[in-house]
Amino acid sequence: MATQCGGTGAPAAVRPDHEVIVVGAGFGGIGSGIALQRHGIHDFVIVDKWDRVGGTWHANTYPGVAVDIPSFIYSFSYEQRGDWSRIFAPGTELRDYAESMVDKYGLRDKLRLNTSIVAAEFDERNSLWRLTTDGGEWLTARYVVLAIGGLERPKMPDIPGLDDFGGTLLHTALWDHDVSLAGKRVAVIGTGATALQLIPAIVDKTEHLTVFQRTPIWVFPKNDAEVGRLGRRVLGNTGIRSALRLVGNLGTEVAMSGMVAGPAWLTGAVRQLAEVPIRRWMRSQVRDPELREKLTPRYGLGCKRPSMSNDYLKTFNRSDVTLVSDSIARISEHGVVTVDGAEHEIDVLICATGFKLWDKGSIPPFPVRGRGGLDLEEFWDEHRYQSYQGVSVPGFPNSFTITGPYGFVLGSYIWMIEATSAHLARVIAESKARGTTDVEIRQEVHDEYFQRCLRRQQKNFLFTPVCEGSNTYYIDNHGDSPFRPSTHGEMYWQNRYFDLDVYRYTVGAPVAAEAVALSEEVS
Repeated sequence: MATQCGGTGAPAAVRPDHEVIVVGAGFGGIGSGIALQRHGIHDFVIVDKWDRVGGTWHANTYPGVAVDIPSFIYSFSYEQRGDWSRIFAPGTELRDYAESMVDKYGLRDKLRLNTSIVAAEFDERNSLWRLTTDGGEWLTARYVVLAIGGLERPKMPDIPGLDDFGGTLLHTALWDHDVSLAGKRVAVIGTGATALQLIPAIVDKTEHLTVFQRTPIWVFPKNDAEVGRLGRRVLGNTGIRSALRLVGNLGTEVAMSGMVAGPAWLTGAVRQLAEVPIRRWMRSQVRDPELREKLTPRYGLGCKRPSMSNDYLKTFNRSDVTLVSDSIARISEHGVVTVDGAEHEIDVLICATGFKLWDKGSIPPFPVRGRGGLDLEEFWDEHRYQSYQGVSVPGFPNSFTITGPYGFVLGSYIWMIEATSAHLARVIAESKARGTTDVEIRQEVHDEYFQRCLRRQQKNFLFTPVCEGSNTYYIDNHGDSPFRPSTHGEMYWQNRYFDLDVYRYTVGAPVAAEAVALSEEVS
């Protein structure tokens, strides 16, 4: 618990339990801890609701789960590895990678697992954050870092009768490994990136698999392979690995961030050229002409997250697999009823329906109240999602986010984590160096950044007829796309070399009074 301190006659200042509390022990929390250490900040704790680190890669254990960016890219630049089992590593290896980083960088004794934060409030009088745990305990810190990922809070479909289903109900993010699919009639709702991995992984176990599709997905061939002895020797060479990483990063920059940050005339031409061979390949995977048409997107490439699989489309050639593209009317006790009145009887219903990414009430996942009791969720709901470089919001001093609005450039989350964690560590270190207790992004700086993002966003093809019918999560409930409309290079540079005076540094009243009293005692 926080302790009181102060000289005679001075208002009692509260000394927080820790200098920094990091909420989340996924890659965001781990990266934040390492960034804080590099800036000489060692009094911090990393709190997480799970019993292990890894975040997304600990929570998601469904069959077939794997990274969909090559592993030598989806890793920290300062912690590259050459011993991945595959080019696209399975989820368990990403979780083990997180564990190895915790040990290597001495973060194990900083962890407080099996602890959920249910509320956070800024104490203006004492210039600190009070966090409430699910056990009713208070944790206090001068600064708080919300390193909470978006890919572990499952989003169940809003379908009437879902709770009335008499069989087994699963969500891919809450997989129950005790449930056997052998010989069962199984249905999957959703055909996004998760479903692309799951469906080929379970089809051989089921008696019959029914897939309910709302929107088809663009699918690329997956150039995956086992990394054998020779491959490990190649990736074990620092120079070769760095060269491969550079090429991969440049390719991702052009293919993903370049599509939203580049000029419209260029990105449009590149997108249309890329669609031709991809659509041709997709069609070649499906024998039935009617199925082929149902599985082929009508919206433009890049309007929603594409994915890669060599097996997904071929799965629909099987006689024991059914694709249903009619809308779902309701869930019955025995199965799924579509709008045409047909009831598809099943034993197991799997929801591959994604996560609460920009849903109201899920960001942040618990009440966060800043200066004057300002509620972060209400602020974003009323004024649109916004933050300075994805890190800071005016009215929330000493508070930082890893995956805030307009912080993420499409590509690898790891790049963003390195950028935003470097940003917040610089600011906290600067506040300490200046001897201040309150640090807050200046309103005018934040507003200028937000308006610049909105201006760039107007050129984004996501808002054109090209993307009609894509049902993309790239667009939030305000009609904005709260991803950073820039390149990774720009993100990297701006988060590390911004003018530190864009923040306001002040000393809280009790601390200032205590300093004066101490000075008088000494004199």
